[in-house]
Amino acid sequence: MTENITGTPAAPHCGYVAIVGAPNAGKSTLLNKLVGAKVSIVSKKVQTTRARITAIGMEGDVQLVFLDTPGIFKPKRRLDRAMVNAAWSGIEEADAVLLLIDAERGFDDESRAIIEALKDRKRRNVLLALNKVDAVQREKLLGLAKEISETYDFERVFMISAEKGTGVDDVRTDLAGRMPAGHWLYPEDQLADVPMRFLAAEITREQVYRSLHDELPYAITVETENWKDQKDGSARIEQVIFVERDSQKKIVLGEKGQMIKRVGAFARKIMEEQFDRRVHLFLFVKVREDWGDDPERYEAMGLDFPKN
Repeated sequence: MTENITGTPAAPHCGYVAIVGAPNAGKSTLLNKLVGAKVSIVSKKVQTTRARITAIGMEGDVQLVFLDTPGIFKPKRRLDRAMVNAAWSGIEEADAVLLLIDAERGFDDESRAIIEALKDRKRRNVLLALNKVDAVQREKLLGLAKEISETYDFERVFMISAEKGTGVDDVRTDLAGRMPAGHWLYPEDQLADVPMRFLAAEITREQVYRSLHDELPYAITVETENWKDQKDGSARIEQVIFVERDSQKKIVLGEKGQMIKRVGAFARKIMEEQFDRRVHLFLFVKVREDWGDDPERYEAMGLDFPKN
């Protein structure tokens, strides 16, 4: 393969793909499979993806720049509006849109609303992927695919299991064939366009959700306040977990600080694997009742602060 001085092939292709869907449809799991590495937070708690995550995948001479958008739903709070705005912003920029629907959940009102919004925007080059097909009977699955396909002119319909990886290669190959000619935007070995401080915060937030499950409300956020590269090559990382009430702080800390230690141990291990270096992680919990209305918190999450 002949390459030019930029390190990309002589006839490269590159484009943006927005992965959209209702909360908990499996978008982040699918993104991680498409890229071949963990770049986005995965949790059973809905609406865990908040900012728009940019991940880079390769398919031959084609570079696919994936936009893992927050789930699209009817917003009730300021944070909800910021997340939905980020999702639609990604859709507007994309060369192709992949709508992911949880086949087990079916064609619910949230997915119907997304399709109607796509119609209003006259979006073309939209593909449909039915996820978790391994959990649905074949006859029901075919009926679901037919029902959804009648509501929109999808370019193609895929049956996949994002968790198991079934059908994901077909999705990536098809998307690659739709990307326009153009030089790669990132080095071939780069997996994401996300600051390491932000990625580290997302890793910790995921571990908070995984450790506490339903004990902790959705409204928490994590910020990396300090990152210092040590002389021995390790990194000293200080993070703050923001909660809204003292009762939530007690839950995160746990009895005699055992829960925060557990979260820190899991998060540190993943960071060391992700960053390929030793990590010294220090976690703090702070109560900030109005963090959901604080512009600085939105900036730290990579979201635009919506006005009233």
